[in-house]
Amino acid sequence: MKVTVDEDKCCGAGQCVLIAPEVFDQREDDGIVIILDAEPPEQLRVPGREATGVCPAAAIVLSEIA
Repeated sequence: MKVTVDEDKCCGAGQCVLIAPEVFDQREDDGIVIILDAEPPEQLRVPGREATGVCPAAAIVLSEIA
């Protein structure tokens, strides 16, 4: 799984950080999401998917990699 973010869409709600803090963080100045692990290990994939689902701006995109 590969995680990407459209920073222009991000509204800084922080739901992704609450659900998957090992994968996401936020910039201190404006709250925009930061990806900590663009290719999270298996144990972080479920929280990563959940964070994607709750993003109010639909700024997080997951893609499966081979």
